[in-house]
Amino acid sequence: MSTRLANLLIGLGAFGILVGLCLFPVAMGDHGDSSLLPMGACALSLGSLAVASGIYVKARTVKPEGRVSAEAKAQPKRVRGGCDICRGDFPIIHCKVHQVHMCTDCMREHFDVRSCMYAPSTRGQAGKPEGLAARSRG
Repeated sequence: MSTRLANLLIGLGAFGILVGLCLFPVAMGDHGDSSLLPMGACALSLGSLAVASGIYVKARTVKPEGRVSAEAKAQPKRVRGGCDICRGDFPIIHCKVHQVHMCTDCMREHFDVRSCMYAPSTRGQAGKPEGLAARSRG
């Protein structure tokens, strides 16, 4: 239904633009009527508005195909504990610019004096079973 309305608006707008353009030479001629010039301008502008409204209604009815939902866009959480790059060794440095915890081997590849800012890593070691296990009270 809305596409029929949009086509009707576009058609009426095109007719209004045609009427407005036809009234301009009549108003500007040798024996032209001065009251036809504002009427032609009004018909042209209202026709343009009707065409734009029809295009807007058509655009609102189109369903976007490539929408990405929030669930699909969510990235999985990083595993805490090890190096963010190699996932192996104990991280000693944290790059504040890239938000990456690195071990000594990965820092050699990542090192950039111009853009990176480093701080000691506050992350604990990945494989500490005693931290996760319950302590016995005895």
